[in-house]
Amino acid sequence: MKPKIVICMGSSCFSRGNEENLKVVEDFLEARGLHDETDLELSCCLCTNRCSQGPVVMINETVHTGVNPGKMFEILRDLFDNQK
Repeated sequence: MKPKIVICMGSSCFSRGNEENLKVVEDFLEARGLHDETDLELSCCLCTNRCSQGPVVMINETVHTGVNPGKMFEILRDLFDNQK
């Protein structure tokens, strides 16, 4: 099953850094030769109703809160390294 990544782009999460986190995801995929159409499901949503905990990113069914670019990279690395 392909990993599913959903990045909240509601106004609170966006202003707290999810725009940067999306860039981290895009750069990670490019550096590893991964494509969001074939290797994973990547999407955005408008709000997860966890505004005070943002930025919020959901990986499969796990909700990650307070995600900064460093944490986003670690989440991706762990996710894809564990698939090997």
